[in-house]
Amino acid sequence: MKVIHTDGHHEYFLKLVKLLDEDLYKRYGELQKTYNAYNKLDKINDVVIIEKDGIAVACGAFKAYNTTKVELKRLFVREAYRKQGLAKLIIQELETLAKEKGFLYMILETGDKQDEAIKLYHKLGYEVTDNYPPYVGNNNSLCMIKTL
Repeated sequence: MKVIHTDGHHEYFLKLVKLLDEDLYKRYGELQKTYNAYNKLDKINDVVIIEKDGIAVACGAFKAYNTTKVELKRLFVREAYRKQGLAKLIIQELETLAKEKGFLYMILETGDKQDEAIKLYHKLGYEVTDNYPPYVGNNNSLCMIKTL
């Protein structure tokens, strides 16, 4: 297993994000299109990818939300590699990196149909918080926060 620290332009990251988007469309259908504007990769400079046997199997990223918070973005594990602790490893790597960069909190938004993600976030110490912009008023979104 290889852990890669890179940015939002990495070939593996782009491939995994495409798979993530396909997975989200299966879960949410047309509703997912309303989130496309929030999932741009242009401001993502901090990415963690896990490679196994030459295959990119998992990824996650963060981007600055403000001067004290980063937002966890684009967390994904290929279906065949789930339940192996890879998402947890990626989140922990990203939290460490964010803390090293001086950020105090990590925030995230997830969909209400992603029960496995919600359970993982709770297990890792994330707490539900009021939806932050741009998710205010969106009943399909669940926002969470953790002190780093």
